[in-house]
This record gives sequence, C-alpha cells and structure tokens, in this order.
Amino acid sequence: MLPSSTYTESDLVEKLKGKDEQAFHHLYDNYSKSLFTIIYQIIPHQEVAEDVLQQVFVKIWKNIGMYDSAKGRLFTWMLNIARNQTIDYTRSKEYNNISKTVSIDNSVYTADKSAANEVRDVGLKKLLEKLPAEHRKLLELSYFLGYTQEEISKILEIPLGTVKTRLRTIIIQLRKILG
Repeated sequence: MLPSSTYTESDLVEKLKGKDEQAFHHLYDNYSKSLFTIIYQIIPHQEVAEDVLQQVFVKIWKNIGMYDSAKGRLFTWMLNIARNQTIDYTRSKEYNNISKTVSIDNSVYTADKSAANEVRDVGLKKLLEKLPAEHRKLLELSYFLGYTQEEISKILEIPLGTVKTRLRTIIIQLRKILG
C-alpha cells in the first residue's frame, strides 16, 4: 500500500505529466468513483462499466500532457474523457452484442446496484433540482444518456443552435451553484 498523499491540482498535474505512479494512484483513488458513476449511468452493466473506467484511466495516463489548466479543471477534463470514451463504447459492435446478450439474472443484480447508485447520487439530484425542468432534461440526454447535440435537437424538436446555447447556459449555472 502506498502512503497517503495530498496534492494541489497543479502539483498533481505536474507529477502526472512526469509519469509519477504514486500521483496516478492518488488520482485513481480520489476520482475513480465519480467517473465510474458517470460511466455506469450510460452503461448500466457493472463489468462493462469497470472495463470502460480502466480504458478511461489509461487514456488519462497517456494523454495527461494534453491537459491545459487554462481551459478548465482537471476533473472536468477527465469527466469529458470518461463521457466520450463511454459514448464511443456504446456505439461499438462489442457493446451492441453485449447489450443483446445480457441475461435475466444480470437484470436482478443491476436493479440492486441502481438502488445503491440512487443513494450515492442524492447530492447530484439535489443540485439538479435547482435547475429548470427543461435544463434537467437537456443534461439527462446529453451527459447521462450520451446523446449528441444533433440527436437532442431531433428528440426535443428544437433547433441545434438552441440546444448548444442552453447546454452552455446550464454549465454556467452549475458553475455558479458549485461556486
């Protein structure tokens, strides 16, 4: 077991760019649960979501040099990697085959795990309750269900530009709420 360390975000990024394995363990220990929750909301299959999470951390490790703190926080960058990797996976043939062959037994276990996730996500749900209903729907479609902005435009029958503007407005509102 590695000793527990704390890092500022800039120190952590610097160490990760230097390929410091202890910093990577710290990153995984502190962010894997949050990223897994996002992945699991899009892919509600435990084993598949865990595999995608592993792919996400490999991608983070390999691409940390591309992270630019001027463009946003480290967690936001990692969240986008996780969301994009998950959406890419849902569009793959492998995922389509897996989703067709999930047994009934797995559905029973998934129901129990989704109840556990509901308890974990109470804070997120309370945060989202502060947003108007139409904004919650856009967030659900975009970030939790993985639809593209074009797909959301067709689903909600609103112009693409409106979807983009509203999603940007929502992100700004969430930043204000979070401080």
